[in-house]
Amino acid sequence: MSDQAAEKRKKLLLIVAGVAVLLLVGESLVLNPLIANWTARSTEIARLRKSVTEGRALIERGPRLQEQWKEMQAKSLPKEPAQAEQDLISAFDKWGRATNVELASIKPQWKRGANDRYSLLECRVDANGTVATLARFLYEVEKSPLALRVEAVEFSARDATGQKLGLGLVVTGLRLAPLEKKP
Repeated sequence: MSDQAAEKRKKLLLIVAGVAVLLLVGESLVLNPLIANWTARSTEIARLRKSVTEGRALIERGPRLQEQWKEMQAKSLPKEPAQAEQDLISAFDKWGRATNVELASIKPQWKRGANDRYSLLECRVDANGTVATLARFLYEVEKSPLALRVEAVEFSARDATGQKLGLGLVVTGLRLAPLEKKP
């Protein structure tokens, strides 16, 4: 009987070893790829749901965004370069007179945009005044409805007491037209 019991035990151990090998192979060839696939699909589904949610929100905001874009286009500088320069110089002149700032010089220079859909009019303005008048002048520039961005501001004393100051201002205006090529 001991031979028969040993034979049964040997068969049982072979069956258990075979099942263990099958489970190990099944896990690495079937279960792990299924779990990885499930995780990847879950991630993709979450990404797509987020994308759909953002798309719906964009569609809902569409009319408001289009209205803002029209407003921004209306505030940009005119497409005609000479008219754009004239409008910006006239605006600086108006702000200077309104705030009692003495404008020493206004030097406009055209720059290319990052693409062909726009160009920039960079304007260097040198002005003189008191702290209060220059602060008011900067406020007028900032609150302007024109599409302007203040790039740099420099102050310097123009007298020994510091009562009269000089202002160096670099402002960029947006024009929704490409810069013309020189012939």
